[in-house]
Amino acid sequence: MTVDKELEKLSRLTPPPPDPEARARALAAAMQAFDTAENNAPAAQGNAKGWRQSSIINWIWSPAMNKKFLAGSALATLLVIPAAGYLAIELTRNGLPTVDQTEIAGNLSKNEASKQPAATADQPVTVAPQAPAGNGSLTEQSVAVAQAPQDKEAPALAKPDSLQTSEFDANDVAALANKPEGSAAALGAAKRAAPATPGIVPQRQFAEPMAVIAPSPAPPAEGRVQIQPDPNRERFANAAANPIKSVATDPVSTFSADVDSASYAFVRRSLTGGALPDPQSVRVEEMINYFPYDWPGPDTADQPFKATVTVMPTPWNHDTELMHVAIKGYDIAPATTPHANLVFLIDVSGSMDEPDKLPLLKSAFRLLVNRLKADDTVSIVTYAGNAGTVLSPTRVAEKSKILSAIDRLEPGGSTGGAEGIEAAYDLAKQAFVKDGVNRVMLATDGDFNVGPSSDEDLKRIIEERRKDGIFLTVLGFGRGNLNDSLMQTLAQNGNGGAAYIDTLAEAQKTLVEEAGSTLFPIASDVKFQVEFNPERIAEYRLIGYETRALNREDFNNDRVDAGDIGSGHSVTAIYEITAKGSPAVMNDDLRYGAADKAPAQAADTAHQGELAFVKMRYKRPGEDKSALITTPVNDSNAVATIDAAPQDVRFSVAVAAFGQKLSRIAALDSYSYQAIADLAAASRGTDTFGYRSDFLGLVRLADGLSQR
Repeated sequence: MTVDKELEKLSRLTPPPPDPEARARALAAAMQAFDTAENNAPAAQGNAKGWRQSSIINWIWSPAMNKKFLAGSALATLLVIPAAGYLAIELTRNGLPTVDQTEIAGNLSKNEASKQPAATADQPVTVAPQAPAGNGSLTEQSVAVAQAPQDKEAPALAKPDSLQTSEFDANDVAALANKPEGSAAALGAAKRAAPATPGIVPQRQFAEPMAVIAPSPAPPAEGRVQIQPDPNRERFANAAANPIKSVATDPVSTFSADVDSASYAFVRRSLTGGALPDPQSVRVEEMINYFPYDWPGPDTADQPFKATVTVMPTPWNHDTELMHVAIKGYDIAPATTPHANLVFLIDVSGSMDEPDKLPLLKSAFRLLVNRLKADDTVSIVTYAGNAGTVLSPTRVAEKSKILSAIDRLEPGGSTGGAEGIEAAYDLAKQAFVKDGVNRVMLATDGDFNVGPSSDEDLKRIIEERRKDGIFLTVLGFGRGNLNDSLMQTLAQNGNGGAAYIDTLAEAQKTLVEEAGSTLFPIASDVKFQVEFNPERIAEYRLIGYETRALNREDFNNDRVDAGDIGSGHSVTAIYEITAKGSPAVMNDDLRYGAADKAPAQAADTAHQGELAFVKMRYKRPGEDKSALITTPVNDSNAVATIDAAPQDVRFSVAVAAFGQKLSRIAALDSYSYQAIADLAAASRGTDTFGYRSDFLGLVRLADGLSQR
C-alpha cells in the first residue's frame, strides 16, 4: 500500500463517512502507510512527503468534519492524557515502592474494559469518558483531575451541545503529534477546538511535553520498574566531630553557648518514621539540652548563672573520665516577666501546604497567643514571593482579632524570606518596647528561594537588624524541604535560638511550658572557655558544639557574637578527658617540648590540684560590655563511679552517648544501645512530662533499626 493510494481513498471520502469507526480505520491505515513510505523514501522526496502529510492532516481537520467527531476527540484528549500524566506524577511524588506497569494499566482501564471493543490490527479501541468509579479506583482519580476548576482565560470555541461522546481514538491525536512537520499544527488545532466546559481543565495548562504521553519503554524482563521518589532537599551543616586534642599543644577549649533543641526533635521524627537520622542532623549538645534538668541555679539575678562540675568515669571507656559542666540560668518569676513585642513571621509559600507545616504552625501560634499577657503585642507578617502585613501591632487583649488573622492564613507562592525578614524587623521596631522583649519569631520549612537566599546574604541582613535590640527565634516545620543549616545560621546570628516543631506536643513544650526561656533572655553573647592543667590531663575531647566553636581570642572580644540564654535555661557541656599516664592517651609526648614547658611548670605550682579552670563570659540584655564568671575544677568535683554521680548528670550522659552513637562516633562503637537504655532507665527520675520515657523508646527504636 502506498501513500498515493491512501490519499486517493481519502479524496473519495467527501464528506467523511459518518461512521466514526470507519474514519478511525481510514486514518490509522493512512498513517501506517505514510510511516512506511516515509521510512523508505529518499531524502529528495522530503517536500512530497511533507505535502502528503499536510493533506492527511487537512482532511482530518477539514470544515466538513463532523462537529461531534471534533469535540469528542478533543474531550477525549483532555480527559485521558492529563489524567495519565497526573497519575505518573502522583506515583512518583508519593515515593511508592516497585510497581508493575501492567497492573497500573489494568487499574486505569478496568471500568472501561467491559464496555469498549477489543483492539485489532485494523481497528483501534474506542475511548469514551466514563463516570467516576465509586470504589476509589485510579479511574476515579483521573476524572477528578479533569474536573478541576477551569482556567477563566480559556476561550469558549465550542457550543455545549457539541459535547457528545465520541469513539475517536485519542491515540490518533498522539500519533499525529509524534510526526514531523504537520504535528504541531494538528495538535494545536485539537487544543483550540476543545470546548470550554465548566469543570474541565484546559489542555493548555499543561506543558507541551506533557500534552502527549509517549509510549513507555519496555519494562525489564521481570516486568517491573522502580518508581523513584523526589530527592530529599533537606540541608544540614557539614561539621566534623571534634577531635581528641593534646593539652600539651592545645590546652584551651572555647565555644559559644547553645540552648537550641531542634536536633533532638528532628532525630525523634526520623526514628519514629522508621529510619536512622542523617548523622549531620545530630547535634549532641542540642539533644542533651532538650531535657529539663534540676541543676542548682543562682539565688539572685545579680549573677545570672551558676556552674556545677562533676568528674566521673566514662561509661564507654574505662581508661578515660567525663568532666560534666552544668550551667543553670536565673529563672524570672512569671509575675515579673517584661512586656513582650512579638512579630510572627510566617512562611505561607506553596511548600507549606502540608498537614505538618502550615496547619500545625497555626495551631502552635494559637497556643503561644493564649500564653501571652494582655499587654503584650503581636504582629503578623507573611511571605510567599512578596512579604505582606497580615496584622499590625495588636495587644493580646484583642485575642480574637489575632487568632482570626492566624486562622485566615493560606499557602501559595514561592519563598521570598529576605523581604519578609526586613518587613518583620520594621514592625518590631515600630512597636518596640523599651526594657521589654522585642522578638521576631520566624516559622518556616526552612527554604528561601526568592531574593537574597544564600546563608551568607541572609546572615548579613540579620546581623544588621540585631543592632536594633531585636531577638530572633526560628521555628522549623515539616520534612523533605527543611533547611536546617540556614535555620541555624539565622538563629545564631540573630541573638536567638532554633527549635523544630514536629507535633503539637512539641509546640506545647517549646512555646508554652518553656515560654520563659524561649522568649525572655537573661544574657547574650554567652561564651565558655575551659583551660586544662597539663600536669594532670593529657588529652580532651569536647562532646558536641561543633558548629559553635570559637577561636581562643574570641573569648575576650566583646564584638564577637555568641549564643543567648533565656530565663531558666539549662546548658550542659561534657568533655571526655584522659589523665596523664592513662593507656588511653593517643598522642605521643613532644620530643622538643620539655624546654618550652619549664616556665609553665613553675607557674602551675599554686594550682597543682586543679584539673581544669572553667570561665564564662556574658552580657546583660542591652549592655555592650561582658562580665566574667570563673569556676576551678579539682579532685573535690570527682566521684568514684558513674552510679555515684547525681541522677540528672547520669541521664544527660546517657543522652550524650546516644547522640554520639547516632553520629557514628568511633569511640562509641563498642557501647551498645542496650547499655545506653540501661543507664537512662536507672536515672530517669520523676519525669513529669514523660520526655525521658519517650527517650527510652527512641533508644529502642534505634537499636532495632541498626540491626536491620
